[in-house]
Amino acid sequence: MAILINENTRVLVQGITGKVGAFQSITMKAYGTNIVAGVTPGKGGLDLDGIPIYDLVEEAIHKHDVNAAISFVPARFAKDAAMEVLACAIPFLVLTTEGIPDNDVLDLLHFAKLQNAIVLGPDTPGLISPGRSKLGVHPHTLFMRGPVGVVSKSGSLSYEVGRMLTLAGIGQSTVVGIGGGPVWGLSQQATLQLFEDDPETEVVVLLGEVGGKLEHDAARFITHQMSKPVVALIVGRTAPRGAQMGHAGAIIEGDEGTAESKINALKAAGAYIAKSAREIPEIIGRMGV
Repeated sequence: MAILINENTRVLVQGITGKVGAFQSITMKAYGTNIVAGVTPGKGGLDLDGIPIYDLVEEAIHKHDVNAAISFVPARFAKDAAMEVLACAIPFLVLTTEGIPDNDVLDLLHFAKLQNAIVLGPDTPGLISPGRSKLGVHPHTLFMRGPVGVVSKSGSLSYEVGRMLTLAGIGQSTVVGIGGGPVWGLSQQATLQLFEDDPETEVVVLLGEVGGKLEHDAARFITHQMSKPVVALIVGRTAPRGAQMGHAGAIIEGDEGTAESKINALKAAGAYIAKSAREIPEIIGRMGV
């Protein structure tokens, strides 16, 4: 089944006429993603590679059945654009934009909760269900369809692990990049729940990094709720306290933010701990998947 997206996902793209939005929309469509409409104010009536463009989300949903959206809108307009999607009752939004003010993110996530919608991001590479659909920038040639779910803070790390798994002949159900933080929509814990409920996913790979407490929340969930095996890799083992390691959310503050504390928590929860991306296919291979 995969999680969040599949071949039946009907997508609206916000910011479809921008340089990034246009390129990624054409790439996603070529992969097989069912993009039914695009939105850019002032560009209504045009099209991109056969995708009709509208000025407003409300106009698009009157003519198309949409159940997911992806936004490539610049940071200063991203909140208003996201609110427009959520107000139109689209249940899933992928928010790729980075640099959105934290207060704006909190506002739109609060509204999403009221609307019973899921927001992936911000600052996310998106997600891919190999062979079915992708919403985001994952290089699809690195992935293949199979039984392993992947959730990652880092887009580049998810690409590398996907490549390693595919080279080993181990496919993926869905690969999800939750974004760099420090404020997230969909969390690692929530993604683990989705994989736990997905009959196609047999093993889950959790890719984390220093900073924040998401991995500790995930460890508690694994202890009490997960029946499926979890393989975890935490990067940034040598990072000093107070350092920011790439992502806004990767700032080590206190013991819970260190790689060691996260590894210990996940190990105590029963997760298999990988020391490198290369070890992940080896660990899964020993499971017979």
